[in-house]
Amino acid sequence: MSTADPVRVLVVEDDPVAADAHALYVGRVPGFEVAGVCHTAAAARRELERTGADLLLLDLYLPDGHGLRLARAVRAAGHPVDVIVVTSARDLAVVRESVSLGVVQYVLKPFAFPTLRDRLLRYAEFRAAAGEASGQDEVDRALSALRAPQPAALPKGLSAPTLDRVTSILRDAEGGLTAAALAGTAGISRITARRYLEYLVDSGRAGRSPQYGQVGRPELHYRWLPASR
Repeated sequence: MSTADPVRVLVVEDDPVAADAHALYVGRVPGFEVAGVCHTAAAARRELERTGADLLLLDLYLPDGHGLRLARAVRAAGHPVDVIVVTSARDLAVVRESVSLGVVQYVLKPFAFPTLRDRLLRYAEFRAAAGEASGQDEVDRALSALRAPQPAALPKGLSAPTLDRVTSILRDAEGGLTAAALAGTAGISRITARRYLEYLVDSGRAGRSPQYGQVGRPELHYRWLPASR
């Protein structure tokens, strides 16, 4: 395949909403195209045989088996496909097993489009490296393409621990909540709660809509987006 050919990505994700969102994200990255979308490991193996995709965007929690079991089977079958894991699994033993199977990136859910775009573009840079390295420096540069950059700085006044707490509360709030409700649960002011909620909206991980009561002005209601789970 020439360097001008797009990287064909097979999205493997059991949640239909998340699968559609991931496919949409892939289609927005230059140099990549969606080869197919599958919701089970068995369907992924069939689709991989049919399409010969270059890259699996692989969730680990599939209804018919663990994603790493699929990755191991794909390797045993001799498929040259690369794998980027997208999952909520934070167990470092799972991360180590992923590395041992040759997984090129490990992306934690929830994530927004810029995160996946960065990982895909880094993978494309790594994939484009060809020829013989002139020395250790060139080998190191090729491998460094897969390394994630330093996390983007949060807006002034926001902290990572509080953002994690707000994210956890919002994700667990069935039906969503208001800034006032979040403030009471998180132990922060209503204004601070709204700042964090608006940041999650701006990053594509939460949605908002007006909630109308019996009297007074409507209050904004925030909910976690299913594709960000």
